[in-house]
This record gives sequence, structure tokens and C-alpha cells, in this order.
Amino acid sequence: MTFDAEWAHIRAEQASVRLNQLDGGGGGGADQPDLKSSPEAKKAAADALQQVLEPDTRTAGDHADTATTAARTAFSGWQTASALQTVEETWAGQVKMLLGRLAGEQTALRGSGLSFGAQELRTRDAYRALIGEQGRH
Repeated sequence: MTFDAEWAHIRAEQASVRLNQLDGGGGGGADQPDLKSSPEAKKAAADALQQVLEPDTRTAGDHADTATTAARTAFSGWQTASALQTVEETWAGQVKMLLGRLAGEQTALRGSGLSFGAQELRTRDAYRALIGEQGRH
């Protein structure tokens, strides 16, 4: 097969590709499950971040720092020592960034649980107000 024939064949195949998509019938969503939020699961995840992942990440970071510092000291006077210092500084920055990210995720999990709970209370109060007004008429 010549290049031109192969190229024409590939172009024809691409032109006949059909993308998977929804039918044009509308917005969907009727068959979709309702939004569910579990404050207990969010709290458990936030607790796991705080009690397991953060301390373990800090420990792993400290262990690597200790080993790298020992290696850098052993190679004192060699170019390898300065390279290991760069590695150590980069690693410390990465660990710090990861710890910040874990703290942010923990805060978001705790905050979303509170946010959903507050919204539930606002919705309940709005319904109570409507029911109370209907009872007066």
C-alpha cells in the first residue's frame, strides 16, 4: 500500500468515527442518583488525614532528611555533597508542600461537612416557615 493510499484510508476511518454521547432528548439527570453526603465519612477521612497520613508523611520526610544529611556529610568535599544538598532542599520543599495539601484537604472535608449540615438546617427552617404560614390561613 502506498503512503497516499494508506493516508486516504486513515482519513476515511477518522471521518467515520462516532463519538459516544447522550441523545438529543434533554438534560438527563432523572435517572441519576440524588446527592448524598455523609458527615461521618467526611469526619473519618479528615481524622485519617490528621492522625495517620500527616504524621506518617512527616516521619518519612524526616527519615529521608536524616539519610540524605548523613550521605552529604560522608561525601564532604566532593561535588556529590552539593548535589545531595540540592536533593535535600528539594525533598524538604516537596514534603512541606504535601503536608500543606493534606492540611488543605482536611480543612475542606471538615468544612464541607459543616456546610452541608448548615444547609440542612436552613432548608428545615424554610419548610417550617412555609408550614407555619399555611397553618395561619
